Amino acid sequence: MRFVDLIEKKKQKQPLTKEELHFFITGYVRGDIPDYQVSALLMAIYFNGMNAQETAWLTEEMLYSGDVIDLSAISGRKCDKHSTGGVGDKTSLSLAPMVAACGAKVAKMSGRGLGHTGGTLDKVESVNGFQVMRTQEQFISQVNDIGLALIGQTATLVPADKKLYALRDVTATVNSIPLIASSIMSKKLAAGSDTILLDVKFGEGAFMETSDKAKELAEAMIAIGSHFGKDVKALISNMNQPLGNAIGNALEVKEAIATLQGKGPEDFTQLCLEAGSIMLMQTGIARDEENARKQLLEVIQNGKALEKLVAMVAAQEGDVEQVLHPELLPQAKEILEVTSREEGYVKELHALELGTLAMKLGAGRMVKEDPVDPAVGIVLNKKDGDYVNKGDILAYVHINHPLPQHWLEDFYQTYVFTQEKVEKQKLIHDIIR
Repeated sequence: MRFVDLIEKKKQKQPLTKEELHFFITGYVRGDIPDYQVSALLMAIYFNGMNAQETAWLTEEMLYSGDVIDLSAISGRKCDKHSTGGVGDKTSLSLAPMVAACGAKVAKMSGRGLGHTGGTLDKVESVNGFQVMRTQEQFISQVNDIGLALIGQTATLVPADKKLYALRDVTATVNSIPLIASSIMSKKLAAGSDTILLDVKFGEGAFMETSDKAKELAEAMIAIGSHFGKDVKALISNMNQPLGNAIGNALEVKEAIATLQGKGPEDFTQLCLEAGSIMLMQTGIARDEENARKQLLEVIQNGKALEKLVAMVAAQEGDVEQVLHPELLPQAKEILEVTSREEGYVKELHALELGTLAMKLGAGRMVKEDPVDPAVGIVLNKKDGDYVNKGDILAYVHINHPLPQHWLEDFYQTYVFTQEKVEKQKLIHDIIR
């Protein structure tokens, strides 16, 4: 078999066979196929797509390119959740403890951030001492003991995805539905859970620009789940403005803790309750959405959700006092109040630009070697639909260094005002069951 023939087939819009995809992935992981040939195939896939069967086979080959975690030693149904990422997305830090406090087993593997948003691992590492790397035995034992673990992916998990993603990133082939779907699902399936909830975001701060594209991606991932006999469901949510108010690692941890205390932002709380309800129904803990929501609200009100986060932090060697007293989390040297120069209703709030501005403060990475400053970031005080007077505080900017040149002017450009009343944007657009 010649790799150039695979490139030619996909260039001609023909589907690849299971054997050809096996040849592709195994050969590339071994180093037998050069980057320039794989780049050509990725570009052909980007333009001509893959059918559902091809995408499932590609996922399968990626999945078995490395270790697959066996969670059968964990009693009960194991659930997992994945977000396609966005600005201010700290969902796992609140959602996982809420669901675990209701009796679910949450075995969560997460990643780091690259670009305009921090990853879940970067956020939990704001807690002093928190250990994200655990052996498989420690991972399984912790989920059995307290129902919850949040760890980093091992180097031996889906090595094909690591190689392919790095190449996609530098060849402008990231934004392809079959390539995104196979990348996400290979990692989720390798992590071993019985049920998976996907939060597929759309808008300028997300992979998918429109809700229709997000739905297409969600359906592709659900189809992959069906191929493997897994219960996969999806939320379609809006990322045209940041989720919640906080953008930045320790700031987002504080907001997640506040949400577990029933004091979180309305939009973020809504997403956690909606996602948590689906996860509880997937695991059989709740019979319907009403019952699930009641259970989730109860563990927030009685403090058990926060207790579950504390138990996880303790089990992973983090400083529990920083969870119980969030003011002990990393603090910036200075907090600047940014006041409005205009008045009117907030018509738009550009999430991508806000994420980029937070990254420039040190909250994210331009390249993977960049350090992340856990203390810095932005806390929004006004969002879409809010009325703003001149001089009102738009946001609090947490900094450890002087603002970069033009930073403040760029910040003002993220807000678009109108004199006409604006309805708040709908957060959850669809649920794909």
